[in-house]
Amino acid sequence: MSETETGIRTPPDNDEATEAWNGPLYERWVEFRDVVVDGIVPHGEAAIAARPPAEGGRALDVGCGLGDTTARLGGLVGAKGSAHGVDVAERMIETAREEQSAANVSFSVMDVQYDAFDRTYDYAFSRFGTMFFANPVAALRNVRSALAPGGTLNMVVWRQKPDNEWLYRAELITKEYVDEPDPEETDEPTCGPGPFSMAGADVTSGILVSAGFERIALERCDIPFRAGRDLGRAVDLVMALGPAGEVLRLAGDAADELRPTIEGKLREGMADFIQPDGSVVAPASTWLVTARNPS
Repeated sequence: MSETETGIRTPPDNDEATEAWNGPLYERWVEFRDVVVDGIVPHGEAAIAARPPAEGGRALDVGCGLGDTTARLGGLVGAKGSAHGVDVAERMIETAREEQSAANVSFSVMDVQYDAFDRTYDYAFSRFGTMFFANPVAALRNVRSALAPGGTLNMVVWRQKPDNEWLYRAELITKEYVDEPDPEETDEPTCGPGPFSMAGADVTSGILVSAGFERIALERCDIPFRAGRDLGRAVDLVMALGPAGEVLRLAGDAADELRPTIEGKLREGMADFIQPDGSVVAPASTWLVTARNPS
């Protein structure tokens, strides 16, 4: 929480996360999208298979990124339905509009924590798009307000770090050499609370209860993540995105001299994930979270 000049405490905003995802993180996401999307699609598909949208329904995609999930939802609801993707990053939405052209799919730039929805949906989906809100209760309360009575929320979030070793090992190794910078002492914008902000089942359930949802359920989903076609690509990925990538990005020039050393240690630390074909595949674990807007 922050405090205004009048002394009234206000919820934290998403300005820094917006700047990060519209700037350096957008560029890194596009650079590694082949690896990242291939790795996370199975988790999203597991969630959709467990709780798909209804044919002819109106689906909302929260934190839609480059729009592939929105297009997937559009295909499932069919020509009589619609799918609308929202994201805080304007560049993400621009790319989504360029790449996804189905007649029943649309996109808009939106800060879900603050901006009001102008339509009602039967179903809201999010594949790793809800972990970066400065105030997740406010954001998910807003999503619930856009759902019709009895509407479904279906989202995927990362579980705890130790169950996602490809990211966790990289973070631990990187922090042996680079201290995590104080956000107040860096010019780089942070990504928000981070990808593991909803890793705790009790935390996530509490957020959803506070946002007004009912019938909340979390199901563990373990599907290995293919982090790269080879070890070099996998190391490049974790040095660009995720907790290790965030530490290095925020440290800026102070970490440059240490990068070769860190890269070497990461290659050693991730070597046991190498498969017979040379690719790097590591354990990965998510929560498939469902909830309902009360009737």
